[in-house]
Amino acid sequence: MKPRVVALLVSVVVLAAGAGVGTWLLLRDRGPSYPVISAYSNGHLTRVGPYMYCNVLNLNDCQEPRTQGELPVSERYPVQLSVPEAIGRAPWKLLQTYEDPTKDTTTIFRPNSTLAVTIPTVDPQRGRLTGVVVQLLTKLIYNGEELFPPHAEWSVRVTF
Repeated sequence: MKPRVVALLVSVVVLAAGAGVGTWLLLRDRGPSYPVISAYSNGHLTRVGPYMYCNVLNLNDCQEPRTQGELPVSERYPVQLSVPEAIGRAPWKLLQTYEDPTKDTTTIFRPNSTLAVTIPTVDPQRGRLTGVVVQLLTKLIYNGEELFPPHAEWSVRVTF
C-alpha cells in the first residue's frame, strides 16, 4: 500500500475511535444529578451535595449519600450560604446549629424569596455556630394534620 493510503486509513480509524469514545462519554449513565449548596467564609469555599434526598412523592424512596461539607471559619467573618434556584424556588428551611443544642434556630424561606443568607459565626446569645443545614420541605397531610417533613437535606459543619 502507498504511504498516503495507510496514513488515510489510520486517520479514519483514529477519528472513528475518538467519535466512539466521545459518544460513550456523552451518553453514559452518570446517576442522578442533585442540587449543590455553597458556603463561603474568609476565603474558604465548600460546595456540597445532599446528605439525604428522597423522592418527593414517596418519602420512603431515598438516596442517602450522607455527604457533609466542612467550612473553616473565624469569629470575624460570617458564613455566606448560597442555594441554587432548584432549592430556592421551593419552600426551604435553614437550621443553624450552635454549641448548645437548645439554642439552635430555624428559618423557613418562602418559594422564590431567597438564594443567599449571611450567618454570623458567633451569636451573642447563642455562642459559636457549629453547622448549617438546608432542607427542602414537602407538604404532607397525616390524619387531617398538615406536616412539612424534609425530602432533601444538605449539611455543612463549621470548624473554628
